[in-house]
Amino acid sequence: MSKIAFVYPGQGTQYVGMGKELYENNERARLLFDKIFSSLDIDLKKVMFEGPEETLKSTEYTQPAIVGLSLVLTELLKERGIRPNYVAGHSVGEFAAFGGAEYLSLEEAVKLVAKRGEIMKKVAAKVDGTMAAILGLDSGKIQEVLRNISGVAEAVNFNEPNQTVIAGTREAIEAACVALKEAGAKRAMPLAVSGPFHSSLMKEAGEELKKYADKLNFNIGEIKIIANTTATFLDSNEETKDEIYRQSFGPVKWIDTINKLKAEGVTKIYEVGPGKVLAGLIKKIDKDIEVINIDSLESLKTL
Repeated sequence: MSKIAFVYPGQGTQYVGMGKELYENNERARLLFDKIFSSLDIDLKKVMFEGPEETLKSTEYTQPAIVGLSLVLTELLKERGIRPNYVAGHSVGEFAAFGGAEYLSLEEAVKLVAKRGEIMKKVAAKVDGTMAAILGLDSGKIQEVLRNISGVAEAVNFNEPNQTVIAGTREAIEAACVALKEAGAKRAMPLAVSGPFHSSLMKEAGEELKKYADKLNFNIGEIKIIANTTATFLDSNEETKDEIYRQSFGPVKWIDTINKLKAEGVTKIYEVGPGKVLAGLIKKIDKDIEVINIDSLESLKTL
């Protein structure tokens, strides 16, 4: 029997006005958003709906904005009778997965990711780090080249067979981009990010976030989460807390995640949240999986 998965996008998919149409035209969405907004110490509603863009791009706003919209859309999908067998999220999207799998309540998941955004901003400000996307070179070759780079330069996001993201100190990543192009990469593109996310430079963020996560009780239920760092299921409270800790400075194994979903019998994936980035990556990993984007009121109406 074919199975369904929900997947959740990460940072970079945000835009000013995200969720506003839903808020103004769907009473259930408005109630859910108000729950989220009232649970936070920041004015997320104003920044999401009105901007400015620079503020929305700041990590402590971006992360709860993406996760908040993703989870409101998830609730509306479930109310239409569409429930996933599995969930997974790309980077910060994993925190939407905690809510989507009902391991945490809507407000708990958004408060957790808001804390993550706050901590990651603080830790990233201490290190002069960045990230770059490497296109057209096998991840094994990328890792081989990085071993010869001075300083911290690590492969962190294994997005699809021809796209791997690297992260580390600014100087090391600049040197790595040159070396990787010489090794055959088609492109090595610096990313407009505020830190070296998922690299070992962010370990302090993982340690701080774990202290916060230790206070939470995860309701491990029927819907299973596939973890970013291992591409295996999270089956217990301890495993879930350990993933929250490791994910801050560990890899996003997206190729392995999609292959795991396929192996579990998933034939249809709903990308739930802003943008269509994951749909593009999934098609490059496995063309046979059907992907449906749920990012707006209109997309819900067409179901």
